[in-house]
Amino acid sequence: MAKAVFPGTFDPPTNGHLDIIARASAAFGEVIVAAGVNQSKSRLFDPDERIAMLTELAEPFPNVRIGTFDGLLVDYCRAEGAGVIVKGLRSAADYDYELQMAQLNHAMTGVDTMFLPTRSENAFISSSWVKEIARLGGDVAAFVPPRVHARLLEKL
Repeated sequence: MAKAVFPGTFDPPTNGHLDIIARASAAFGEVIVAAGVNQSKSRLFDPDERIAMLTELAEPFPNVRIGTFDGLLVDYCRAEGAGVIVKGLRSAADYDYELQMAQLNHAMTGVDTMFLPTRSENAFISSSWVKEIARLGGDVAAFVPPRVHARLLEKL
């Protein structure tokens, strides 16, 4: 079975991310959830914290492992021997952006991209919105896994 990479910043991981991890795990022999660790970008959670949260979330899936990358995603895929990138899509806007990225990635390296549409209950969830709502005192417990929620509250 094929090996796939599900990339993202995961700052923080959301229920939408967890759903894509579960569905990709069922579709591929191995899934690498790859957190981007670009040190020049400001994140709420540092790379080690994001890796720890993702590792906890991946525990139920024996064919999922956590990795990190800094640089071109397609270079990471090539180094890992992964022929597929998995992307979750929430909207037509996501599709427009991700389609161009998928075509570019394929033209550069031959790595394909598989799009998984989000489930309707996760369509409006984004890490950015979760952080913003939480910073302003809103309740985001329904949008993130409980362990992530606890860490988010500690962080803020």
